[in-house]
Amino acid sequence: MTQIDLYSLRLRPGEIRRQHLEVPVEPFHLGGQRYDVQSETVAVELDASRAAGAMVFDLRFGAALVGPCMRCLGRAEVPIAVSAREVHDLDAAPGDELRSDYVVDDKLDVGAWTRDAIALEVPEQILCDPDCAGLCPVCGKDLNLEPHEHVEEGTDPRWDALRGLRDDL
Repeated sequence: MTQIDLYSLRLRPGEIRRQHLEVPVEPFHLGGQRYDVQSETVAVELDASRAAGAMVFDLRFGAALVGPCMRCLGRAEVPIAVSAREVHDLDAAPGDELRSDYVVDDKLDVGAWTRDAIALEVPEQILCDPDCAGLCPVCGKDLNLEPHEHVEEGTDPRWDALRGLRDDL
């Protein structure tokens, strides 16, 4: 958990402080699979400024999420670029848009914000390649390495009576 004490920044109105931090990020579990950030920590750049009684935080970083492809189960690496902003007004009521959920007891939880920012950028499907063919539904072989088709076998003769009913309708 990486936190910054906001009082230690001692920001005056209009002043900006930039900090470079190494933030550890826990693995993600999506669809029963584990996805890790490529390195153990993420190098983030945080700008903190004070404007009109509120504090404004800007977070920027790049990372890569690594884990199994959702189609072929091979290794997938998804680059993620984050640029996020949070506003925290001490006079705003809890739950208000101007009161950041990442500020608790005058400390900014950069670790939780970084993890949530990554989660918001994860694509719907994590693929090794946008054109990944996946696994064969019949034999389970990787269709990227060994493209093939299976010859469809004849249908079970027990279905012939139902097929006749369908044709009559």
